[in-house]
Amino acid sequence: MTTENPNRGMTRRQARTVEYSIIGLCIVAMVMIFQPFSLSLFSVGAGLVVLGGLAFNLVPLCRPGVPASRLVKAGLIVLGILVVVIALAIGAAHLYGIYLQNQ
Repeated sequence: MTTENPNRGMTRRQARTVEYSIIGLCIVAMVMIFQPFSLSLFSVGAGLVVLGGLAFNLVPLCRPGVPASRLVKAGLIVLGILVVVIALAIGAAHLYGIYLQNQ
């Protein structure tokens, strides 16, 4: 494992801010899911749980000295995976609907 140069990349404060932001997103999503008042908040929370779960993969990169570009690149890869999974889910649901109509 290589050690990153602390003079290049994110500072300790920036890394901690990104890490706490990801954790905060997950906490807010959980609160939105378990609140008993609004179905709309539950729906938004359900989406945020998925997004927060994928964003949690970025926490290991939240270290001082890691370039922010590496964090952004990993975030784009995670976002790309989310888009592919959503496309597969929607495609499978569509094909299942066609199957049910033909029955």
